[in-house]
Amino acid sequence: MKVILAKSAGFCFGVKRAVARAYEEAKNSDAPVYTFGPIIHNEEVVKDLEKKGVRAVHTVKELGLLPKGVMVIRSHGVSRAVYETIREEGFQIVDATCPFVLKIHRFVERYSGMGYHIVIIGNSSHPEVEGIRGWSDPQKTTVLSTREEAARFTLKAGETCCVVSQTTFNYNKFQELVEILEKKGYDIIVLNTICNATEERQKEAAEIAARADAMIVIGGRHSSNTQKLFEICKKECENTYYIQTLDDLDVRQFWSIDNVGITAGASTPNNIIEEVQKNVRSK
Repeated sequence: MKVILAKSAGFCFGVKRAVARAYEEAKNSDAPVYTFGPIIHNEEVVKDLEKKGVRAVHTVKELGLLPKGVMVIRSHGVSRAVYETIREEGFQIVDATCPFVLKIHRFVERYSGMGYHIVIIGNSSHPEVEGIRGWSDPQKTTVLSTREEAARFTLKAGETCCVVSQTTFNYNKFQELVEILEKKGYDIIVLNTICNATEERQKEAAEIAARADAMIVIGGRHSSNTQKLFEICKKECENTYYIQTLDDLDVRQFWSIDNVGITAGASTPNNIIEEVQKNVRSK
């Protein structure tokens, strides 16, 4: 059997940096260590950090009930209000927001301050998008994720618009929604804020899936970028499987297959990828 592993599979720069900071604080801090939300969308990593005493905090309401300590802000980032509340509650902040996401915060803050209506193309319930939205005027901020939503979007007379994207959004879909907005004839500034690593990962996954008899996509069930990888691969290869770990994979499905492709989301540890790859080869 020929197994093709995507070169871009696994931790991206931002995730690797955030996870490293969390482990570093767990090892060196004498105070309690928390992360605001799971450090990444991967249950295996979150469980391992819990064993080392790192607890995930999910809402600002919890902050006042916790012993003060170190709060690691994950790569997704947080809103300005959340950031200020964490600081006001007396926590030491370790900001591990991905630099690419932080750049979007600055863009949104700047253009919102200049009176632009901010359009964020992405998943409205994703923590990265929730964080981005929290750096602009809520009355002049819209999140779009579908063609229908883009078609319904309207600006008031004389309004200008600044468009940004969730870093892990599908690049082709982003272009499609931007075209719909541009055809409306509005005064629009478009900032393509999709991470280069995301574009590369999605492009490589599509190329491998197009020539594979079966495709395996590895990542957490709540990982937005892994879900998008699965959608992209499924279009190119009908036999595409979405798994979190090797335990989710029935290797018997590949016994009569000659060519298998493997890719993984940005929050998937290398040891899980290697375990899946070795097992598919050996079985």
